Amino acid sequence: MLIIFVRCIIIYVALLVVMRLMGKRQLGELQPFEFVITLIIADVASIPMQDTAIPILHGIIPIFTIFIVHLLISKLNFKSIRFRKLIDGKPTIIINKNGLDYKAMKSLNMHINDLMESLRGQGYFNLKDVQMAIVETNGTLSVLPKFSATEVTNNDLKIEGNENCMPYNIILEGKIMAETLKKYGKMDKADIKKLLKKYKLKVKQVYLLSIDDNNEMFLQPFKSPSISEVLE
Repeated sequence: MLIIFVRCIIIYVALLVVMRLMGKRQLGELQPFEFVITLIIADVASIPMQDTAIPILHGIIPIFTIFIVHLLISKLNFKSIRFRKLIDGKPTIIINKNGLDYKAMKSLNMHINDLMESLRGQGYFNLKDVQMAIVETNGTLSVLPKFSATEVTNNDLKIEGNENCMPYNIILEGKIMAETLKKYGKMDKADIKKLLKKYKLKVKQVYLLSIDDNNEMFLQPFKSPSISEVLE
């Protein structure tokens, strides 16, 4: 039992290293060859985990071999557009100015229910609101809405204001994120504690505290309503 436990840990670490080396896209939008590689790695890893008679290297070596294959394919993808089209395919337009392209959808084995589900996932419930829809090589659907269905922005309405800034998560689950606080650069730990004292809170009572470059704060305690305001 202990041997199986140790083997599982070793293979898990090897898989973790390989997946990190392959890049974050492996965890999200997979191209066809990346999806195949991920499936093979999962299958190869499971064999030495279950069968202790198989040397553990017989699981680790194939995993890193597949990783090398992945690197080679990725390099060729960068250097050759023709090879990239061969391996990844190319985007397919399924809605154009004439409406639905039945032949394109049939080539993708995609029926109308699949399309409507994907459109609803992006906030479009009516085909008449869509000017163009493209199935990307990783299977995601990109949508260009018609002008009448395009969302109105502050710029369209000529409304002036501060640009939105990405917030800095200063406190997460009761702990001050020292590195993030340093990036924010406008406060130190003493200032944060002083700020929380204003709301009769301690650091350990805060689920989330975020502040952006415009000094807009969002404070969410564990057991109290959230607080949003602009700091002076």
